[in-house]
Amino acid sequence: MKILITGIHGFVGGNLVKALGQSNEIYGLDIVAPEKEGVVKTFSWDDLDENKIPQVDAVIHLAGKAHDLKKTSGPEVYFKVNTGLTQKMYDWFLKSSVGKFIFFSSVKAAADFVPGDILTEDIVPNPVGPYGESKIKAEEYILSHPAADKQVYILRPCMIHGPGNKGNLNLLYGVVKKGVPWPLGAFENHRCFTSIDNLCFVIKGLLVKEVESGIYNMCDDEALSTNGLITVICKALGKKARIWYLPKGLMNGMAKVGDVLHLPLNSERLTKLTEDYVVSNAKIKKALGIDKMPIRAEEGLTQTIKSFTNTK
Repeated sequence: MKILITGIHGFVGGNLVKALGQSNEIYGLDIVAPEKEGVVKTFSWDDLDENKIPQVDAVIHLAGKAHDLKKTSGPEVYFKVNTGLTQKMYDWFLKSSVGKFIFFSSVKAAADFVPGDILTEDIVPNPVGPYGESKIKAEEYILSHPAADKQVYILRPCMIHGPGNKGNLNLLYGVVKKGVPWPLGAFENHRCFTSIDNLCFVIKGLLVKEVESGIYNMCDDEALSTNGLITVICKALGKKARIWYLPKGLMNGMAKVGDVLHLPLNSERLTKLTEDYVVSNAKIKKALGIDKMPIRAEEGLTQTIKSFTNTK
């Protein structure tokens, strides 16, 4: 197949090139266009406007503004990139002869926190903040412009991780590596993650199989507690996990003090660190005709953590 990947020079794009490049012809579309092994050519957004993109069979739209936890970006940036570029790319797709369009949205487009026990695709979206809101606007645009005789997939992945990834997992790794004890052991929360290997497996399936268009959650089969994640990190480091089970009331009180004194641990951060976010991947597995993802959650996280140890 001939495949066009937007945002190809990002973490996910680089991994997709490795996964798809040997048996497919890969083209890129990005704000930068250095030569990349496995990519025939990377085009600019101006090239899209000028109809310089070659005929392809599928589009994987990754380009977007990532969730900025430091809140240094204004809301308009998210909507310009996550909503605006998606509309632009999708409009091009509708006018072209391309058969498949895969849009990378986010579970945060559906919900900032999970109501009930598990997040499924039939939830009424209620995003909080410009990241999730800009992603749901992009989804709504796609759904309001159906593509006849074409296949359109909206993927909502949980946090994606793998070798070369930078983000929250990398930060947590740095803290644990220094031997800093985890003080929130009393909060036994569970969260879902997405191994890059499982993600690439699903993308391959969507490209070659006749899967029904629609919205699909994307995550590993198992949810892990933060305590379990820290144990995985320590195991990869060859260290003993240091988890403190301090009373929840004490930690909540300290967080309230942090609200007043603007400390790193405040009520909002405590909630994010200790909340449950369990997601169902049953729909995508049924669509692909599989019983389980190829990589177990702990196995994928161990691979990611070990990649950190090799680069530090």
